[in-house]
Amino acid sequence: MKKQIVVIAGPTAVGKTKFALRAAKALDGEIVSCDSMQIYKYMNIGSAKPSAAELRKVRHHLVDFVDPSEDFSVARYQKLAKEAIADILSRGKIPVVAGGTGLYLNSLLYEMDFSQAQRDEQLRRTLSAEAELLGADYLYEKLRAKDPEAASRIHPHNVKKVIRALEAAEQGRGVRDFSACKEKCKDYEAILIGLTRNRDELYDIINKRVDLLVKQGLFAEVEELLDRGLSEDDISMKGIGYKEIIACFDGMYTREEALDLIKKNTRHLAKRQLTWFRRYEDMHWINISDYKDEEAAIEEMLTWLKKKSGCTIKVTSPTT
Repeated sequence: MKKQIVVIAGPTAVGKTKFALRAAKALDGEIVSCDSMQIYKYMNIGSAKPSAAELRKVRHHLVDFVDPSEDFSVARYQKLAKEAIADILSRGKIPVVAGGTGLYLNSLLYEMDFSQAQRDEQLRRTLSAEAELLGADYLYEKLRAKDPEAASRIHPHNVKKVIRALEAAEQGRGVRDFSACKEKCKDYEAILIGLTRNRDELYDIINKRVDLLVKQGLFAEVEELLDRGLSEDDISMKGIGYKEIIACFDGMYTREEALDLIKKNTRHLAKRQLTWFRRYEDMHWINISDYKDEEAAIEEMLTWLKKKSGCTIKVTSPTT
């Protein structure tokens, strides 16, 4: 029988952590995070990282291990996540991949070879100097001329990504649209579960969660990160909830305006995530809003998992 992994994906705030914990407990599995913000140390509140109690319930991988001053690529994520998956499988357990970062998930589901990428330091320095001297828009127009497809997927002011795309174009590789990958990973079979809710309910949860994060100390967390020497130029600090508060500190927004913007940007993120995950034809969707409560939806998930995987499902209670 081919080795199996379980994937629990969905938009931000939909409830992935709770469902992944229950799936991992029922399957005697371990969780592999698929979240581009929860990888960072010190960024606990804004990333909605699992609590200490939740981390104790099930072993987690790829959470809270990267310094936020570091750049972190999808290639590095793929390498570390596949190593974690192989380790979990070697011990006879089931990896439960959980998160909402589509590019990370694609790197685990499809054969994406990053080994051909070669770093050209001289070219990067030259392009960085051009961006500083002539502006980000100049560099972006250069990319549009060399690789318009890549340019269509990159924000003009994300200079680091524009430089990487130009580097790839100069080497004749181009930056492939990750969503266009078709050849599935041969190392394991992925059982895909997508979580969703009715839009109004999801948006209400998002708004309330942002308010809760602020009560938990989100503004203080951003201030502490800035005190560590981080700035708006660090990739980690471009995450939703961090960039808006930095702008607030810089006087661009009032506190209330920053909160409204965080909520708005989070809702937009949820919409983009749903669009991404709906591309997976073999995703089994569970609309949590269709059930009387989350526990009923979890029971449906576990019943479907038992049927799909053929694995023995342990009966677990919500408190274990």
